[in-house]
Amino acid sequence: MNIKLLYQLSVRNIFRYKRRNIMLFAAIAVAVAGVSSMNTLIRGFQADMLDSALSNLTGHIKVHAPGYRDDPSIERGFLLEDGFQPNIPADKLLGWAPRIRVPAVIMSERETRGVQLVGVKPEAELISFLADVPIDGEGLSGTQDGRILIGAELARQLETKVGRRLVMITQGADGLNRERGFRIAGIYDAQGTGLEKVYVFTGLARLQQMLNSEAVTEVSVRLKAEPQKTSVKQLLSRTFVNLEVMDWQELEPQAAAMYLFADGAIYIWFILMMSALTFGLVNTLVATVMERVRELGMLRALGMRNRMVISQVVLESTIIMSVGVVVGLLGGYLIYLSMSDGIDLSSFSAGVEMAGMSTHLQPVFLVDDFVLVASMSLVLGFLASIYPAWRAVKIKPLDAMRR
Repeated sequence: MNIKLLYQLSVRNIFRYKRRNIMLFAAIAVAVAGVSSMNTLIRGFQADMLDSALSNLTGHIKVHAPGYRDDPSIERGFLLEDGFQPNIPADKLLGWAPRIRVPAVIMSERETRGVQLVGVKPEAELISFLADVPIDGEGLSGTQDGRILIGAELARQLETKVGRRLVMITQGADGLNRERGFRIAGIYDAQGTGLEKVYVFTGLARLQQMLNSEAVTEVSVRLKAEPQKTSVKQLLSRTFVNLEVMDWQELEPQAAAMYLFADGAIYIWFILMMSALTFGLVNTLVATVMERVRELGMLRALGMRNRMVISQVVLESTIIMSVGVVVGLLGGYLIYLSMSDGIDLSSFSAGVEMAGMSTHLQPVFLVDDFVLVASMSLVLGFLASIYPAWRAVKIKPLDAMRR
């Protein structure tokens, strides 16, 4: 008995029980569409978490002096040679930025707050969130710009606005406090209020003058692709021998854990959905086998071998699962297209901000995820057919003919 005849028998049996199999097809398609479309949302969350972690002045890799993370002061800064450029291939490097980041106290006429004072090269900050945030007023013009950028939430707390002066107090390289007045150049509006309350930006060279130091406290590097991180980290470790070279997963362990959990969530969601569906497939195939006892008994009496009985049941299960999977994947892709403009999560801004994500979720379509869903579904379909096939083999021709 060849595969063509087995295929014909399987198709005939599927059409024999149309109502039952249509419901099974629909269940498989809905489950696969739900899993595949949910995967695009999970990948969107994952990509958003990664982008937020990298844009939050971290980058893929950061260099700083030993002990700086425990005591972030200019005394734990390091010098860069004039004209320094990281020795990273151009096809891997998106950009890099030297910075000074020190704790400071900011005071208005009415309020006082603790902040992080950050000296930057504005033209190098294309790798951070400063590249995209809207600014009320003006941005910094260069490293010699002695004005400051503050967040909208901090401006609200300090009851101030663009053009007004604020006083900053921080510790200089000699350990003594430095106090200086800064005029507000602009107020930036970041995603969420967390960044707005913490970071105050000014020109790198002017902050060095204020702190009486030519050092920087960190060098942040952003790459074109996440997988390049390991090789570039090794390269920078050879360049900065006496400094700490850390990737974003070491610097942001909470975000890294959430990022890795997204991979596991895809498998968990698939198992939950498809496990329930597998029981339905098993029950349907068992019912089909029991309703065909006389037919299977006759085929075995005519010489149909056990392996052919098993193959016929497995093939029937595979056809049902394959059709359902194809329709489900198409449905999942159409759902993804309907969400391609993104999803507004501003109503849940507090929770979204806590997770370190933006309020606009952009689903991400990965072919590998769809291939994974298809292959795992077919494997489950095969496994679901084993028990019904075993029941079919156990049917004795003589007992079947007596029914």
